[in-house]
Amino acid sequence: MTAARSPVSAQLVEWTSDQLRARLGEALTVYVTAMRYPMSTVQQRAPMWLSHMLRPGWRCTAAVGADGSLLGIGYGYLGAPGQWWHEQVRRGLVSVRGTGAAREWMSDYFELTELHVRPDAQGNRIGENVLRRLLDGVPAGRVLLSTPEGPTKAWRLYRRVGFEDLLRDYLFAGDPRPFAVLGRTLPLPSDESGH
Repeated sequence: MTAARSPVSAQLVEWTSDQLRARLGEALTVYVTAMRYPMSTVQQRAPMWLSHMLRPGWRCTAAVGADGSLLGIGYGYLGAPGQWWHEQVRRGLVSVRGTGAAREWMSDYFELTELHVRPDAQGNRIGENVLRRLLDGVPAGRVLLSTPEGPTKAWRLYRRVGFEDLLRDYLFAGDPRPFAVLGRTLPLPSDESGH
């Protein structure tokens, strides 16, 4: 018989870029642990996260535990031509779904750039709560994201809140793993479970 895990409670807070900068090492550790990247990735990703903070519409939501530790983090910004991810996804959409689909999805959207929960805190709706708080009031008609292919808790979350497939098994430059690009209209549906 296995012992039941106690639920982990988290306080959701919106962070400014200064607040994320102050805890960037901790946030990147959550990211690499959740994504199963080597710890050396922290140093590689730090400049990218810092540059993302300067983009129009950037916002960040953190989930902080009772002891002050970071349990989860999510951030994104308004997507626009010229951004690396935008250009990669637009190219994929044009090749698979045509220019009309690319034009429809790649205008007026918020790029959900990062959403990660520390593995020992997963399964407590922290990711969904961060996602909902982060996207609440976003000034865009759609949200897009990319996530590694495979059956994960992240996939179950994105399906539960209505994300649809835009691209599957897509290879981004610099990562050998296949990714899916998902999207949905905003706002998100209300949380029917009462959370």
